[in-house]
Amino acid sequence: MDLQIQAGVKGRETVVVEAKDTAANYGSGLVEVYATPAMVALMEKTCLQSVLPFLPEGHGTVGVKVNISHSKATPVGMQVVCESELIEVDRRRLVFEVVACDEGGEIGRGTHERFVIDTEKFMAKL
Repeated sequence: MDLQIQAGVKGRETVVVEAKDTAANYGSGLVEVYATPAMVALMEKTCLQSVLPFLPEGHGTVGVKVNISHSKATPVGMQVVCESELIEVDRRRLVFEVVACDEGGEIGRGTHERFVIDTEKFMAKL
């Protein structure tokens, strides 16, 4: 498989924090603020969506590593924007830099790695 993707690809996704996105709902905390697992999921989605147009038919990506800090709480009702940039392509390994911000500024950042997979072969191995 010859990937036609290069570093520099950017992504952007936006969500409005709902009760289902809170630490209290996820069980990762006791407060009604944006949960770290929800933020990480948004970061993964942002990275995935940014590279899908460049993947061969029948291929996808799976997340394999996250190194994220969550530095600020975000209340229910506030908008969160995540931006990603593909910073490294090593055969099937993709490395992204990600930043999430709410209306008050940065709430999290870090890196995320994904691997390109042939979806059918991947599922057949399970």
